Amino acid sequence: MPDLPWNKIKTVLLDMDGTLLDLHFDSHFWLEHLPRKYASTKGISEEQAKEYMMAEYRQVFGTIDWYCLDYWASRLELDIMEAKREVEHLIGLRDDSIPFLDALKASGREVVLVTNAHPDSLSLKVEHTALDSHIDTLISTHEFGVTKESQLLWQKLQRRLGFDCQHTLFVDDSLPILQSAKDFGIAHLLAVSNPDSQLPIKNVTQFLATHDYRSLIADIEKHPFDG
Repeated sequence: MPDLPWNKIKTVLLDMDGTLLDLHFDSHFWLEHLPRKYASTKGISEEQAKEYMMAEYRQVFGTIDWYCLDYWASRLELDIMEAKREVEHLIGLRDDSIPFLDALKASGREVVLVTNAHPDSLSLKVEHTALDSHIDTLISTHEFGVTKESQLLWQKLQRRLGFDCQHTLFVDDSLPILQSAKDFGIAHLLAVSNPDSQLPIKNVTQFLATHDYRSLIADIEKHPFDG
């Protein structure tokens, strides 16, 4: 169980995909479903489509375009939201997310979702999960035009929210993004080691990590922020 100083944590910033939601939907969509659709529309094999799309993904990985549905709609000449709705039944919360969120809220901490997901994707996932009823503020980094991989994002986010880095916890399944938050000065960091329910738990050594938020709840309740 990660040993976090909850009495020093006032604000909790949370990623969405792979952190609160099962990453299986996104993995399946981008790696299987969308290449299949692209192959069908272009009259090429699925293997050719995957090879082409992986190369396209690599070119913009970590940038705002990587997360931008408008970019991919234009680049692939496909209706990305329509394609997402074809497999929307796969959208789902992690089993431990709601108990964790409710414990954070009940403890009086500020809970903020900070996702690189496009606003349309965020809306679709809220529609299926009602995440907005468990979180104080939902933010897509598209609002700022930069992603969590960028220091500029953290600067803009801090100006928007006014959080104190020394009293903030950031939770994400991406190790490069956690490193970006660390570089900015966020004091408390937590990695998710099982973002995709269909894949094994990852061995995370660079940061404190968890595979079940429910193991944190007792400490959250026992140690309110003491300022």
